[in-house]
Amino acid sequence: MKLKFYKYEGTGNDFVIIDNRNGKLKANNYKLWEKLCDRRFGIGADGLMLLQNKKGYDFEMYYVNADGKPTSMCGNGGRCITHFAKKMGVIKGNKAHFLAIDGDHEALIKGEVVKLKMKDVDEVKIKVEAKKEQFILNTGSPHYVTFAENVMQSDIVEQGRAIRNSKDFKKEGINVNFVELRKKDIPLLRTYERGVEDETLSCGTGTVATALVLAEKDKSTAKDHCDLQTMGGKLKVWFSKSKNGFKDVYLEGPVKMVYSGIIEI
Repeated sequence: MKLKFYKYEGTGNDFVIIDNRNGKLKANNYKLWEKLCDRRFGIGADGLMLLQNKKGYDFEMYYVNADGKPTSMCGNGGRCITHFAKKMGVIKGNKAHFLAIDGDHEALIKGEVVKLKMKDVDEVKIKVEAKKEQFILNTGSPHYVTFAENVMQSDIVEQGRAIRNSKDFKKEGINVNFVELRKKDIPLLRTYERGVEDETLSCGTGTVATALVLAEKDKSTAKDHCDLQTMGGKLKVWFSKSKNGFKDVYLEGPVKMVYSGIIEI
């Protein structure tokens, strides 16, 4: 069977996208999704998405990580699939309303930039270990955020894997973010992602989590938004902060269709 696919990236976070509005592909074909995401024997990607019909919405986003397994929300994936839905004529204007695993999302398309509404965040948990603050929060996916120095010289994979597989997080897994504050530039972020089990060039929900932690610590680049430099490019997170947490949270950044093709499955 020949399968048409599209390859997208959002600040280096790359995805295979398949138009499954005809419903011919079963969502639980986990071994196939893993094979397609394999960078040596497949197309290669951090994750895979199916664009599907859903009554009451423009579309449904079905997402799996590179291991082929269904997982939590992917922010950059949500931005990419919104752009893809526009390309496929699913969205007529510049606004989208779609369903993902963590619920409803809205998105605004401005050329090659997509601004995606994320879930509200009610709580940022803080714990101190070895005199170092660690932050735990859920932005559609669970995240661990910590401040770091010389992040470009750090072994993010080794450190991230150790935290992700530690006693507190091993069962469910967690995404691990290392952020460095820089005097002459915006904060620098590197992320280790569960499911990929490696560093990714960018993580949307991780960028949101890190931006909210920075806002919580009054270290955001602005009162209502935070700019962050990921390994794959710059992202902007908008938010409204109050004593009850964060609302009106948006992830904004560029997306690009890299190529499309046909693969035999």
